[in-house]
Amino acid sequence: MADEVVTLIHHIELNIFKEFAHIANRHHINYFAMGGTMLGAVRHQGFIPWDDDMDVGMVRSDYDHFLKVAKKELEPTHYFLQTPWTDDNYALSYAKLLDRNTFIEEKNNVNNARKGVFLDIFPLDKIPDSTARQRRQILDIRRLDSRIYLKLRYNIIDNPIRKFQNPLSEAQVETADDYKKDREEIMRMYNDKPALMNVKNLASQYSYEKEILNLDQLNDMIDLPFEDTHIPVPADYDTILTRIYGHYMELPPENARTEKHIVRLITDNQEFEL
Repeated sequence: MADEVVTLIHHIELNIFKEFAHIANRHHINYFAMGGTMLGAVRHQGFIPWDDDMDVGMVRSDYDHFLKVAKKELEPTHYFLQTPWTDDNYALSYAKLLDRNTFIEEKNNVNNARKGVFLDIFPLDKIPDSTARQRRQILDIRRLDSRIYLKLRYNIIDNPIRKFQNPLSEAQVETADDYKKDREEIMRMYNDKPALMNVKNLASQYSYEKEILNLDQLNDMIDLPFEDTHIPVPADYDTILTRIYGHYMELPPENARTEKHIVRLITDNQEFEL
């Protein structure tokens, strides 16, 4: 049953990606596959069979452009663009495109933000060359992440008391928004430095150096097959994937081939558990 549910999740995610790609292409916005989605495109010509999400990235200027145009483009659809500003209860620093006809529960992630099968959309920001400044920036971001998670009641496990909690007060929302603004300002702080050539997904779950790319890599894209469509990846994907995964064409042990996020899915009035 788990394999069938993952296949269903892949089908929903692929439709979300196609909606995203349609908007991005229509407005000449550049994007590319990241992380496991890039690996899936290279190694499987589609999803990693046991993966349960999709990741795309954009440099910050393209990301801002997408957020601006997508709001109107998505109005007649069943998709919701979740950002720190469209969902008061959402604590993450990047956007998700959700299918509103679905509901999910995620592993080790209990909160009151809107839930649905999703596409992750990461902004990439310039980073300083100095390792000391890199460390200062990422520590400041993580400090604000922690404050936002605490303020918005993010937990690893569910607490029965949570259902009896009152909604966030206006003051609590304002405080969380102030933290979000401070965090985004820190993420953007080096983008106006033309001499800097490296960008990073500052929300990355990998160790700091693994998801650093240079602008030359992002200016040279190729399209790879992905299921029944195509997705852009950097032509230098071998360097990028080797830095993240090592011998990336080798499959992991069977006991490591597990879903990362979703433990429960509701769609079409049916409920599935993984």
